[in-house]
Amino acid sequence: MKTLRVWSIVLGLTLIFALSYDGSAQSKSQPKTPSKSAQTAAPKKADLLDLNSATKQELMTLPGIGDAYAQKIIDNRPYRAKNELTQKKIVPEATYEKIRDLVIARQSTASRTDSTKPAPAKTRQPKK
Repeated sequence: MKTLRVWSIVLGLTLIFALSYDGSAQSKSQPKTPSKSAQTAAPKKADLLDLNSATKQELMTLPGIGDAYAQKIIDNRPYRAKNELTQKKIVPEATYEKIRDLVIARQSTASRTDSTKPAPAKTRQPKK
């Protein structure tokens, strides 16, 4: 009976403390920082670096891409998909994992093949 009374007092004090605590003491002393998931979120589509049109300097801003890899990326253009970087063995898989959320391979209208356009009709020359 005495232990039941002690436990009810402890539980009551715990509830009072939990309900009165709002966490403001911690938030006042430490500035809020964005969560880790917000920091590592993928950039917007407009912010992605295009592998087919980026300059060497722009490519070198990517993590793990130095002078040599940037030049290899430029030399092997155009790309239909960004995963061709590893398929064509231009960059290692580990480097690709670092940059895959930062790049895109846009297709320009000039780089498309003529197969999308109808072939010109051949005209017969009249015999003379």
